[in-house]
Amino acid sequence: MKTLIMSLIAVASFQYSFAQENKTNTAAKSYTATEQEVIQLSKDKWQWMADKNVDKLKLLFDDKSKFVHMSGTWKKDEELDIIKTGRIWYKNVKVHDVAVELFGKTAILWNRITLEAIVRGSEVVTEFTVTETYQKQAKEWKLLALTFSSVRDTHQIQK
Repeated sequence: MKTLIMSLIAVASFQYSFAQENKTNTAAKSYTATEQEVIQLSKDKWQWMADKNVDKLKLLFDDKSKFVHMSGTWKKDEELDIIKTGRIWYKNVKVHDVAVELFGKTAILWNRITLEAIVRGSEVVTEFTVTETYQKQAKEWKLLALTFSSVRDTHQIQK
């Protein structure tokens, strides 16, 4: 009888501990509907960049948007031309971490990614934290800025 009671206490303790751990993990990963919308838009953007879909990107990028890469900073038209011509082909992006913060009509999103790309004819794989700044204009989100920061693969984004 004593063994049965001890077993039941152990199982109950384990279940409580497991439930608390899951509750904590879920809370850390829960986002508002607006935050989820921005996260999805960022995912779509990466796919459009991989597909070289400059028509969709042209609508997403604000006319005054800026792009900071390892080799320079430029504006919307140059970024679209780079994607269209394949000077940088964003073949595949693996997103490891995402964090997003809302400030009124502005959203800042951080992605820790592994980028597989073709840059000036050479295949490269690079770890980045990418900072994206979006602004809600009328009913659409517009990308104002995108900055690549080279990081180690052990880099973590605090949420």
